[in-house]
Amino acid sequence: MVENLECGYDDRVLLQHVSFAVKPGEIFFVIGGSGCGKSTLLKHMIGLHRPTAGTIRYFGESFTDAALGRRREMLRTFGVLYQNSALWSSLTLRENITLPLEEYTPLTKHERNELAALRLAQVNLSGYEDYYPSEISGGMKKRAALARALALDPAIVFFDEPSAGLDPVTSRKLDDLVLEIRETLGTTMVIVSHELDSIFSIADRVIMLEREAKGIIAEGNPRELLQSNQDPRVQEFLQRRAVLPATEA
Repeated sequence: MVENLECGYDDRVLLQHVSFAVKPGEIFFVIGGSGCGKSTLLKHMIGLHRPTAGTIRYFGESFTDAALGRRREMLRTFGVLYQNSALWSSLTLRENITLPLEEYTPLTKHERNELAALRLAQVNLSGYEDYYPSEISGGMKKRAALARALALDPAIVFFDEPSAGLDPVTSRKLDDLVLEIRETLGTTMVIVSHELDSIFSIADRVIMLEREAKGIIAEGNPRELLQSNQDPRVQEFLQRRAVLPATEA
């Protein structure tokens, strides 16, 4: 839960009076045009920056006000998939995944390797354990980064523009994988994106940020917002394409 958050850089306020809650097991999108503060909000939510005002809570506990040691413990309940995947280029995919396990768990090397193989299997990368990031495609890097984000069995996974740099087919496969992981693991997903295909295909709910407003101008299911929200800024963003994916009967 985010309560009355204000954040920015130096003396520049980018977001203010931002409040919203994410439900357990929800696929929740933060959307909006370039420069509206989507990635800024994400960085504050995962603790890379401290807000100038307001509170971020996880499971009823303040993350913002927690002592450093407790914040580190709370961070173990998060997984993060960064926009550029952020895999260690000098490590194999197995080593990328076992690194947080080695740092934060008492598992043996054999157990860490087994868990890495399981996570790679969950993202359809079985057999690629010994490959380096430079040896796989961009879409495979995203999936490997997702496997690493799942390494510690997080309650929440944060995504920063996961479809950036991917072709439409690969992006759709990643969306399908997000749905599959939510269904099998019950993981809550918080996704920063401006990609309408993903937003309309997998989002349960969205908040839309707007640069001039420095905050949220709409919240709800994206299809419902398209049909009923009268704000021209919301309609302009959501009507960037003519056809929506077909809904199941």
